[in-house]
Amino acid sequence: LLHGAVDILGIGAGALVLGAFGRVPTVERPWGMGGWGLGTVPETVLAAAAYLVVGRGLLWYLRAPRGRGLPTVARSALVRQGLVAVALLGIAPLVCVVADAQPVLLPLFAVPLIALDSALWMARARAEEQLRDPLTGLPNRQWLLERIWTALDDAERIGARSALLLIDLDRFRSVNDTLGHLAGDRLLLQIADRLRHALPRGAEAARLGGDEFAVLLPVADSTTSATRIARGLVTTLSSPLDLDGLTLVLEASAGVALFPDHALDAEGMLRRADVAMYQAKRDRSGVEAYESKRDSNTPDRLALLGDLRRALDAHEVQLHYQPKVRFDGQVAGLEALVRWVHPERGKVPPDEFIAIAETSGLMPLLTEYVLETALAQVARWREQGLRVPVAVNVSPRDVHSPGFAGSVAARLARHGVPAGALQLEITEHVLLEDPTRAADTLAALTGHGVKMSLDDFGTGYSSLVHLRRLPVSELKIDRSFVARLAVDTEDAEIVRCTVDLAHSLGLVVVAEGVEDDETWERLRDLGCDAVQGWLVAAAMPPEETTAWLRARGSRGWRSPAALPAGE
Repeated sequence: LLHGAVDILGIGAGALVLGAFGRVPTVERPWGMGGWGLGTVPETVLAAAAYLVVGRGLLWYLRAPRGRGLPTVARSALVRQGLVAVALLGIAPLVCVVADAQPVLLPLFAVPLIALDSALWMARARAEEQLRDPLTGLPNRQWLLERIWTALDDAERIGARSALLLIDLDRFRSVNDTLGHLAGDRLLLQIADRLRHALPRGAEAARLGGDEFAVLLPVADSTTSATRIARGLVTTLSSPLDLDGLTLVLEASAGVALFPDHALDAEGMLRRADVAMYQAKRDRSGVEAYESKRDSNTPDRLALLGDLRRALDAHEVQLHYQPKVRFDGQVAGLEALVRWVHPERGKVPPDEFIAIAETSGLMPLLTEYVLETALAQVARWREQGLRVPVAVNVSPRDVHSPGFAGSVAARLARHGVPAGALQLEITEHVLLEDPTRAADTLAALTGHGVKMSLDDFGTGYSSLVHLRRLPVSELKIDRSFVARLAVDTEDAEIVRCTVDLAHSLGLVVVAEGVEDDETWERLRDLGCDAVQGWLVAAAMPPEETTAWLRARGSRGWRSPAALPAGE
């Protein structure tokens, strides 16, 4: 109906042009012709142009997304139909002459016109094939981009949201490496079939390449509902697969991006869903929605990344030190914490710039800077008679870097600091990506005499399994369990069990985030070995830390509640 309507309008426009030149049909000449020659070429061309502009132009206008220009598919169709129009225009004089002289011969033109129409359909079919993934038959990336544009226009018009889910199979490369690419292709066919059947109503799936798929939700209620759908799809794709009697489990990770919350165009939706998907891979959380604060590729964060690199080169990043104190008052050690005061932004939260460093490849440089600065300070303290161990946080990327253990040992030797004066704080995530390399690096570090501490215990995955595999001598209970210890019986029980478990393995237990005397007393009663937090001292610059250590060197440290009145 749409094509027929615009064709009628186009033909009417062409007839009006011919009528303006006096080409009006009569009983004798129903075609409105007569006296054709070279002089009539302009009016013929103008009539054809009127038909194309009004008919085809109106159709393209109705089909193109508002404000976006013609999609790629529409542009290719425009070129094809333009060529067809030129061909028809070339044959039009012959049709006119035959129609005027021998109308009975007009049916003969059906043969070339049918051939032309068939060529047009074949070209259209080939164009559609270019929008399909040849392996799975799902639409490909080009189709997805065009479809996203259409969905965003529709959502904007009705004031709704749209969502894009990017799904990637974890460790699929190992299937290709172990079983071969043919087996991998067969598994991808099963995955694509599962995805088709698991799609909610109205959703559309595409394969972007390799083991990466996308699902478009033209209408989404909220980030929560889109995330729930993504979790359902991930669960479906992660169920066991059968390959010639071999049962395989391929876990999947998904990222979610919403229009207009996270992006306003198709390319932005793809990029931000991709950022969220890789965040889900890093966190092993399965599904993550896009968060701008975790995206290191925004212009603001890219500018901050450049400023951080310059600050490291200029030694503008500082280390502050927070004490760890035993319940007998003795200082158990210090933790080196990074602080950065930006010349324009002021104090930048450590979580913000450390996250940027971890996702940008700057983390090894930041770790080298912190290690170098901390060991130089330890050497100065030792010259002053202050022999206190210092802990430095290292990321999983550091542990997975080849030669990391050797570089730490070389720095210790260069500064003349014994290995026992350095403690490296790690998290359970070091074992998630490459357990073998991580285990080798940690074993080499402990072989050099460097002590290891497990930070943020209880906030990761499979903590007990990892605790058994990590060569650590200290365990730090995360502040999330310590904060409500005095008022929450469940948190108190978790802390008690953790302390008992750690002691049974011969580990020292340190509680983070201690801020009041009641928490101090409860931790002491539960058998905790040491505490760290504002109750003891906030993180201090090196000069203040030196004064703090000297002031407590003779009498140790005591909880304010235990001090005599007036002291």
